[in-house]
Amino acid sequence: MARERRGQEDYGRPVRRVLIGVLVVALLTVFGIWRIDNPRVERFRAAMVDKIVPSFDWALVPVTRVTRMVDDFQSYSRIYEQNQELRRELQQLKSWREAALQLEQENARLLDLNKVRLNANLTYVTGVVLTDNGSPFRRSVLLNVGARDGVQDGWATMDGLGLVGRISGVGDRTSRVILLTDSNSRVPVNIQPSGQKALLVGDNTLAPPVDIADNLEDVRPGDRVVTSGDGKVFPADVLVGQIAQGPNGRLRVKLAADYGRLEFLRVLRNPEAPAIASTGNLIAPDEIPVSEAPTETATGEASDG
Repeated sequence: MARERRGQEDYGRPVRRVLIGVLVVALLTVFGIWRIDNPRVERFRAAMVDKIVPSFDWALVPVTRVTRMVDDFQSYSRIYEQNQELRRELQQLKSWREAALQLEQENARLLDLNKVRLNANLTYVTGVVLTDNGSPFRRSVLLNVGARDGVQDGWATMDGLGLVGRISGVGDRTSRVILLTDSNSRVPVNIQPSGQKALLVGDNTLAPPVDIADNLEDVRPGDRVVTSGDGKVFPADVLVGQIAQGPNGRLRVKLAADYGRLEFLRVLRNPEAPAIASTGNLIAPDEIPVSEAPTETATGEASDG
């Protein structure tokens, strides 16, 4: 094996030298022919070009393809940059779309608030829900309106659909709302159309039970529930919800307010009770003047007569 390899190397070296020599001579000859300034040589060069160049297209194919590949790569780079730019614009459009949807929802809720028909004697102030401080044992939210806006304890609050709760705790700039679902909530209600008086009792669920004092057979699922105004805590005829029957057969109230999306609340200003300026015809005994009080002498004379 070693001898064969050595023989191949000894035979290959002279062949390579001959080929290199022939190639160098050919290149020198072409160079010389190309540099000679002679009419005959010029005609010879033209004849060679006419014969070789038309049949030399196969050698230009790789160059053409490489050029096309370069152009395609540049086009791909431009397309990639455009794609990235379109992705960024699409992301911005998605964020703008989300902001537009949020604004649309807020606008719809504000329109719902404006559509609620209230007693002409009632005025209100609208607040934004800042935080939801609900817990398994307490249901409340915080509003961005307080004493500086004239808010007072006990005032009713509602969203665009129905009663939500009442004010319980007022600060200068904020106020806390105890929801109807809170276990400490008790609201006197009126069930329509039967006119039954009842008490809505919060139990930390979205469908609090209702205690009816009178005829239960007059109340049916689907009946409308509104505030009765008893106790002067809540204004009368504010929508609360409708009667529903629980799994155990107990009557509950399906609240009209959307507790899952409380963003804006309307605080109803409860009209103050008129103050008594005078006692009228009712006079307390200790306020009778001494001159008008009956004396024992006058009483005796009257008895003698």
